[in-house]
Amino acid sequence: MLTQGMRKIPATMATQHPDNACAPYWGTSPMISTLDEVEECYRIFSDLGCDEYMWDWEGKFVDEAVVDRLFNRHDAYFRKHPLGKEKFLTFRIPNIWQERGIRLARAFMGIITAAQTAQAHRLHVPPLFEVILPMTTSAHQLLEILHKFHQASKYEAKIFGDKSFEQDTLEMIPLIEGSASLFDSRPILHAYVAGYEKRYKRRPAYLRPFIARSDPALDAGFVAATLSARGAISEYYRFEEETDIRVYPILGAGSLPFRGGLSPDTLDRFFALYGGVRTVTIQSAFRYDFPEERVMSAIAQIKRTLPRLPAVRFSEDDLQQMAAMARRFASAYRPVVAALAPMINDFARYVPSHRERIPHTGHFGYSRRMGKSTVALPRAITFTAVFASLGVPPTLIGTGRALKELIKKGEEKALRRFFPDFEVDLLASGYYLNRENLDILITEHDAWRAIRDDVLAIEDFLGCRLGPQTHDHFIHRNFSSNCYHLWRAGRSVEIQDAVVAAAVTRRSLG
Repeated sequence: MLTQGMRKIPATMATQHPDNACAPYWGTSPMISTLDEVEECYRIFSDLGCDEYMWDWEGKFVDEAVVDRLFNRHDAYFRKHPLGKEKFLTFRIPNIWQERGIRLARAFMGIITAAQTAQAHRLHVPPLFEVILPMTTSAHQLLEILHKFHQASKYEAKIFGDKSFEQDTLEMIPLIEGSASLFDSRPILHAYVAGYEKRYKRRPAYLRPFIARSDPALDAGFVAATLSARGAISEYYRFEEETDIRVYPILGAGSLPFRGGLSPDTLDRFFALYGGVRTVTIQSAFRYDFPEERVMSAIAQIKRTLPRLPAVRFSEDDLQQMAAMARRFASAYRPVVAALAPMINDFARYVPSHRERIPHTGHFGYSRRMGKSTVALPRAITFTAVFASLGVPPTLIGTGRALKELIKKGEEKALRRFFPDFEVDLLASGYYLNRENLDILITEHDAWRAIRDDVLAIEDFLGCRLGPQTHDHFIHRNFSSNCYHLWRAGRSVEIQDAVVAAAVTRRSLG
């Protein structure tokens, strides 16, 4: 954990991402209800040693009395570990440019009344002071949220007459989610600082830019997402040099390679790839699909190691080359996924949801899109679960064909410098390939043939055959065969059981 002035920068941020296959160690079901999440938050702090918990308002139901419940149920704990000083609850607020603003108003009132609750309990004030804006695309959005919060705080004080504590500003965390957007995100930080300084006559003391890893993969594929994340880290430290404003980048990574590859078993690999990141997300699969002692040990190792890792740095020429490579991998990935979207969305109905999401218009509600495409897809966890359940890891899609093209152009050495030892991730994913399923799927839609071309190109590059290697890999192959055949037979309840069984074997739903 780093210290910035009088505040601590947490190395570990537990999140509510529903990628767990197993029940939490403190519960009985993989499904974690809104009512369970307050207890989960406390357990993550007290049992596992995480120092930050993301309270997610983006497209899901939320317990709006979270701070009241934490203080009333665990008063002694928060007197010893003050919320907002040693432990941190960080709202991921709704993006009002993507969904209606009524829930943003509720989040604002939660932040304002939390301060009043803490003051009434004679605890640290303010307990909440920082928010994450998902799908940030401009500095204007960040500044507009600050303006709206100032207005909400002012009107609350005026209407209810409580001026004992008036919180009128927040620390903003921009969450950048598109692969191309990450390469171009440094100007957003500069524009935000300029607007902030104009409004408040001072500059932010620090920034915590949040690098998405799952949605860029959904948007542009595995390699493009990794390149854009590493490029963004370098760009943020360049921003720090240009402004003397300290940056503490956050990286949102799931357990499977496609979504970032952060699990208790992959820490050394992760540290080598993402040096300079100062906070990482500890998602549900990380916490609940591995033995509790191993999880606690891994969290402690992250807290010791992450603050000391030197940042990855690239030149302007490097970044341009990385962006060009990312586009090449994306161009091999996107057409295949677009063509398979109807099949993906059909199978996605059978992937269980382990959190309470708000229904929206449309089959998947808060869905994601690729680039400028009009094709709607399920969110990243469900998308990953679809391909993993069928025994076709999404890490492979587009990768082999684009890699083959790069080698022809003599760019393999540059790719290895930008993405060291990427073969490790390809092998880890390739162990879960079910060739029999892929051969059958090819007969149903020709787009699967491109994925087989990817597999063959990767095998040629690695010099080995992809597929199961250990007992667990073969068990997973059997479950993925069940998933396919039950899906085609329309046996919906049994499909879900097979999906979960495969997910338990690979230690993550998606």
